[in-house]
This record gives sequence, C-alpha cells and structure tokens, in this order.
Amino acid sequence: MSRITIPSLISGTLFGAGLALGGMTNPARVRGFLDIFGAWDPTLAFVMGGAVIVMAIAWRFVPRMAAPLLDEHFHLPTRSDLTPRLIGGAALFGIGWGVAGLCPGPGIAALVIEPASAAIFVAAMFAGMALVRLFEGAGA
Repeated sequence: MSRITIPSLISGTLFGAGLALGGMTNPARVRGFLDIFGAWDPTLAFVMGGAVIVMAIAWRFVPRMAAPLLDEHFHLPTRSDLTPRLIGGAALFGIGWGVAGLCPGPGIAALVIEPASAAIFVAAMFAGMALVRLFEGAGA
C-alpha cells in the first residue's frame, strides 16, 4: 500500500460516514431540502453549513503551507471563467440531484446502506461519465 492509499481510504470512509450521519444518503431528505415551497426540511443546510465552517478554517492554513501533507503540490483550479460546458454540467448536476435525491458522493456512500436503489444511481452516473468521455474523445 502506498503512503497515499491508507489516508485516502480513511478520508473516504470518514466522508461517507459523515454523509450518512448527516442524512445526505437519504434521497427523501435531500428532496425535502430542495422542496422550498412544500414541506421544506432544513436539516441539510446545517450539514452544508458545518462543511463550510470546516473548509473556511482549512483554507486559512493553505497559503502558509509549502505543499500538502501527502502530495508534492496543491492541485488548485487555474481557471475562473464560466464556460457553457461548466454551466451545462452544473445544470445537469442540479437536475440529477433533484430528480434522484443523490449526487456522486452520497450515491457511492448509499451503496453501503441501500445497495439496490443506490446501485441504479451509481450505474447511471458511471454510464453518463463514460458517454461524456466518448463524446469528448470523438470531438477532439
């Protein structure tokens, strides 16, 4: 095992456990959060707020670090422009999140809790990723 594999497995497990504990793997709870004109469930706002607080603290340390602990350099975005591809991808992500009640991280974490229903979402997600790669390869 490499020096990155064990920390990655631990981080992924903690992330998945946090998603499950916060209710992000429950499509009904996610749809309840998105239903602002109906029976709105604000629970996920607190989950997101907690994540924002943790990242706000973490980002205070990044400028003072020469490199991350487990890599040679930081992999930060170099572009800040809004492209049609980015906007379209964000729209598809939001539509999929609203329809399925899951997004990639919680979908994979839900494989442990409800494998049958989560597997359909994860399979569709991977099929979509393959289609994008196929079409991007054809256009290049």
